[in-house]
Amino acid sequence: MDLTIYFEEAAQVSVAFVIGAILGLEREFRSKPAGFRTMILISVGSCLYTILSKEIVGGGSTDRIASNIVTGIGFIGAGVIFKEGISVNGLTTAALIWITAALGMAIGYHNYPIAIVVTSIVVIALFVLEPVQRFINRFHKVKDYRIRTVLLGNQLKHELENFFHTHGLTYRCMKMHKENNDAVYLYRISSPDRNYDLVNQFLLAHPDVKSFDV
Repeated sequence: MDLTIYFEEAAQVSVAFVIGAILGLEREFRSKPAGFRTMILISVGSCLYTILSKEIVGGGSTDRIASNIVTGIGFIGAGVIFKEGISVNGLTTAALIWITAALGMAIGYHNYPIAIVVTSIVVIALFVLEPVQRFINRFHKVKDYRIRTVLLGNQLKHELENFFHTHGLTYRCMKMHKENNDAVYLYRISSPDRNYDLVNQFLLAHPDVKSFDV
């Protein structure tokens, strides 16, 4: 029995553990659905499947098991994406799950250099580029509002659009429909000075507004 092979595979799984832990710490720090332990399990699991696929196939094609890993990870990633109001959350976590699995597979194939480089890129994207994203978001001039009225709120649409005209806001009514006897409006609003507090205060104070999401 050649124990060298087992020590080598144990080292691969250990590296996968470390990489999964590094990426999982960032998600855990931000209290995301897939955190520290989840990322470790994804990375180690992908690495193990890759190692086993090479042994089972006996040096032949391993693409079948690799494609099944990608498919399975897709289901996990879809589970962390959820819709809250008119916003979609969890896309970054889903993408991180996907790339963590890829890193585990890279380690399973002994491709340590690319795994280290990609891990460094991912860490930079998660930590270093976050202030850049916040800076860019400051120049985002368009917001979508989903407004639910009390009953049909017949006067609200007219009053709201007059308010937009008065304050120089560009708007477009994207959609309106009836839901449980209430009218629901979806507006896309653009403010040149990015001052949406005026809109929020107007909606909070209006008696015909039951709720709104941004």
